[in-house]
Amino acid sequence: MSSQNKNELKKKLVFALTMGVITTGIISFSLIVINLGFSNNFIQVWLKSWLLAYILVIPAILFIAPPIEKFVHNHFDN
Repeated sequence: MSSQNKNELKKKLVFALTMGVITTGIISFSLIVINLGFSNNFIQVWLKSWLLAYILVIPAILFIAPPIEKFVHNHFDN
């Protein structure tokens, strides 16, 4: 694997991890506020939900995003 390919892989991994933290944090926070409100154990419930969402979304970003990106580029790069 060339150093350029390794660098691209590192960029994609950092992107996935960062996007995962931000998006799962926002969505889990919002949905818990909507469904449960600010209860006494809000932080515990939110952090547990955030962690579970994060664990689920990282593989999705890493494995689903590349084919979607390819599809978009093939259909809109003319």
